Amino acid sequence: MTTRPGHYEYITDGNEIYRQSFATIRAETDLSHLSDDEATVAVRMIHAAGQTSLIDDIEFSPHCVTKARAALDAGAPIITDVTMVATGITASRLPGNNAVMCLLGHENTRDLAAKLATTRSAAAVELWREHCANAVIAIGNAPTALFHLLQKLADDPDYPRPAAIIGCPVGFIGAAESKQALSQDAAALGVEFVTVHGRRGGSAITSAAVNALANRREIMPR
Repeated sequence: MTTRPGHYEYITDGNEIYRQSFATIRAETDLSHLSDDEATVAVRMIHAAGQTSLIDDIEFSPHCVTKARAALDAGAPIITDVTMVATGITASRLPGNNAVMCLLGHENTRDLAAKLATTRSAAAVELWREHCANAVIAIGNAPTALFHLLQKLADDPDYPRPAAIIGCPVGFIGAAESKQALSQDAAALGVEFVTVHGRRGGSAITSAAVNALANRREIMPR
């Protein structure tokens, strides 16, 4: 049966859309290997991706959710690689009046990129140090930023350690490799993480993870 053009039936209640979406994700996804807190974050990431198969590529370090939430509750800043990640974070629901920072547009970033012969996203990491201690790092676009941060942590044992790295850069060149490096080296570098292995990732998935870490309620009243 078809309807005439312009006559559409669809759900208009935002809370009900979220409720049914998350119920569908939980019905179609095996979350049994995750803790309840990890599952809540994973569901939000899957919702942002629109793909239940994302669960096969999501990895949490053992204490990522606990440490990230404790840091956010204590007012730690959130540092992002691009403004799209920052924009996707719901600031009004952050638990500690947390600053959301993206230094990609800093006046020194372009010159640093030229000096270091790297991308502006990676160069911006040079400006993170004073903000990095116990911060939540959210990288959703640039694998060069993730690689550069890991290099800083590896080269300098005194470099301030973030509470957690949400490392989900997207792309065909360097993305999978940067996330594999994060997974392999995080324990030795003394950081917690959540990542999406492979080419998938992106700003929406990354900001969704931040939002889920910031607020434990899966569905928020609209």
